[in-house]
Amino acid sequence: MAMKIDEISALIKEQIKKYSQDLETNSIGTVIRVGDGIAFVYGLDDAMNGELLDFGNEIYGMALNLEQDQVGAIIFGNANNVKEGDTVKCTKRILEVPVGKALLGRVINPIGKPLDGLGEIKTNVYRPIEKKATGVMARKSVNTPLQTGIKVIDALVPIGRGQRELIIGDRQTGKTSIAIDTIINQKGKDVICIYVAIGQKESTVSNVIETLKKYDAMSYSIVVSASASNMAPLLYLAPYAGVTIAEEFMFQGKDVLIIYDDLSKHAVSYRELSLLLKRPPGREAFPGDVFYLHSRLLERSAKLNDELGGGSITALPIIETQAGDISSYIPTNVISITDGQIFLQSDLFYSGVRPAINAGLSVSRVGGNAQIKAIKKVSGNLRLDLASYRELESFTQFGSDLDPVTKMKLERGKRTIEVLKQGLHEAMAVEEQVVILFALTKGYLDDIPVLEIKTFEEELVRFLYRDELGKKVIKILSETKDLPKGKEIEEALEKFKSER
Repeated sequence: MAMKIDEISALIKEQIKKYSQDLETNSIGTVIRVGDGIAFVYGLDDAMNGELLDFGNEIYGMALNLEQDQVGAIIFGNANNVKEGDTVKCTKRILEVPVGKALLGRVINPIGKPLDGLGEIKTNVYRPIEKKATGVMARKSVNTPLQTGIKVIDALVPIGRGQRELIIGDRQTGKTSIAIDTIINQKGKDVICIYVAIGQKESTVSNVIETLKKYDAMSYSIVVSASASNMAPLLYLAPYAGVTIAEEFMFQGKDVLIIYDDLSKHAVSYRELSLLLKRPPGREAFPGDVFYLHSRLLERSAKLNDELGGGSITALPIIETQAGDISSYIPTNVISITDGQIFLQSDLFYSGVRPAINAGLSVSRVGGNAQIKAIKKVSGNLRLDLASYRELESFTQFGSDLDPVTKMKLERGKRTIEVLKQGLHEAMAVEEQVVILFALTKGYLDDIPVLEIKTFEEELVRFLYRDELGKKVIKILSETKDLPKGKEIEEALEKFKSER
């Protein structure tokens, strides 16, 4: 019996409908253009922003641009193996990185693959790299110091746990050295450290790792490296991977220190990706969302309240300036996001003042709340003394006849500069810093020649741990975090000077 034409048509339509449902064609796309670590894919109608995409042959990417007729994606791994016409699949997963204790002591790339040759990282815990920052109600004000072991920082620009303090300056002025010294000083202080290298030379990263190993700091550290030889997508991803690893520890109630070295190169890599993805450039050819790029990263640093375990992430982002210009686009962006900055000046560095920190331009907006009482008391007038010394120095360099008060201020200023100098990887305990700064501000160094200040400091530190009176001072400072109520420090200094 012959079937009617409309019946056949309805049957075919139903079969096609069923067939298309089985295929799930929305989850599959085709590469239409590829190059420079970027692929444009036709299809993928239900792709999510930030979704992990499977390009086949164990090559993965991430969806960044969701356009009407195509998806712009960045490729992780060897982009040369991705060709026009290749099939791309949605994974229904936002990009994740491995986290947890298994990462301690390891060197990894931004997608969690080991770079240190120590075998696979054994962890089953993963976290998405993009996450909304902790809300205000879940946070607590910064109240615990994160000691760097560097006198000028701990005294003048103190850092608290949960703070974001920018390290800014020209290239080769000691920015990374400050960050590495801070990591080394966390030994025995129950702080996990994460060093994120963005666009650094591989030799530079190797030197950092060797330094951390030499001072036994790798046992509590993790290095995330996206070196200069990597494509822009990995450089873009590196700091987000680092802060994701840090968040896992923070929510376990631990304190974490994270270094981003440096965010200037991160912004450049993002600009490269954005221009390749055809996003419209704005000021200095950076895309309009470059502020959001760093704000959503740095806002994830926090000090959690007691209900959430009281953990913290302290961020030390590094920014490289050109000829000391802190008013350019990226430096002003990051300055406005952070809680203060440590400004390193080339002139000071080349004149032998190291660390080359400009006390006038450096500030810590919240760190003072975390500073211990003892160091707050002895360093109260230090910034003013330094500022007045710099001013007097510039006025008196051409004059010879000076009144006694001006002479005394100049001599005190010279000794202040000398005391605040510190060698590389020579971290100093906060108790030692208090005694030395006390000696400086109370005039115990006024009769010591400037060239002998360094020797005087070293001998004084040895005395504090050798002499009974010195041991008593150290004990009071470490237990009370405040200056002794009696004259113990004065007596110890007078005894030391008389025996010297």
